[in-house]
Amino acid sequence: MPSTHLSLHYHLIFGTKYREASIGADWQDRLHEYLGGIINSLGGFPEIVGGVADHVHLLVRLKATHCLADVLRELKKVASSWVHDEIGLRQFAWQEGYAAFTVSPNSRDGVRTYIANQVEHHRVKSFREELIEMLERAGVEYDPKYLD
Repeated sequence: MPSTHLSLHYHLIFGTKYREASIGADWQDRLHEYLGGIINSLGGFPEIVGGVADHVHLLVRLKATHCLADVLRELKKVASSWVHDEIGLRQFAWQEGYAAFTVSPNSRDGVRTYIANQVEHHRVKSFREELIEMLERAGVEYDPKYLD
C-alpha cells in the first residue's frame, strides 16, 4: 500500500486524586476545553471532552506515532498546572492511573453521546461502578484494590 490510513480513536478516563469532587462546576467547562487544547497541541484530535467533579472522559483521535502513556502523562501534567495557576487550587492532582479503550468507527457516536451525558449518568452510578462496568465489558482484568 503506497500510503498509511489510520483510525485510532481512544476513550480516555482519569480521575482526581483520591476521587475527590474537586473539579468545580464553575470552571469545569474551561477545564474540558483546556484538555481538548492540550490534545491538539500534542498533535491529536479531541472529539469530545466531558466529565463530572471527580473524573473526566475524552474521545480522542491520535496518530500512529503517539505513545498513549506519554500522551496521558503530558495531558495530566499540563492540566494540573493549569488548575494550579488559573484556578488557584494548588493541592489539585489527578490519580496516577487511567483507563483507555480503543473505539471502533461505528461506536464513536455512542461514545460521544455517553461522554456528553456524564452529569445525567452519574446521578445514578458512581465513578467506581462506571469504571468496573467498562473494564468488565472490555474484558480487562483488574484488581479491585487499585480502583480507589
